[in-house]
Amino acid sequence: MEINVINIKKKAGLFKELHSYKVIAQMNDYYFKLVKAKREFIWHQHPETDEVFYVVEGKMKIALRDKTLSLKEGEMVVIPKGVDHKPVCATECCVMLIEPKDTINTGNAGGSLTDTKLEWI
Repeated sequence: MEINVINIKKKAGLFKELHSYKVIAQMNDYYFKLVKAKREFIWHQHPETDEVFYVVEGKMKIALRDKTLSLKEGEMVVIPKGVDHKPVCATECCVMLIEPKDTINTGNAGGSLTDTKLEWI
């Protein structure tokens, strides 16, 4: 196994398409994924795992049932397992997600926004 330094911002510069998940690293059974987004996502939760959102570029909000979190570049939040949340990117942003590799982006909600095609970059 080759060990390399990963520059997150350079990886983010390798793709332009929105809402397409890119894997940049793996640690045990966890993926580090980048996604560029500009949309209001759906309410969902992950009953089996926590989920990390780290804003690489831009800003976003994460709606919770009782409040809304605002994140800007360089900030992160851990959403505990079982907590309903809805990511919202009013303007284009790049987010790194850290979660088990089998985690589905729409969690328990499923539906047409489910994306199981992950690409390594």
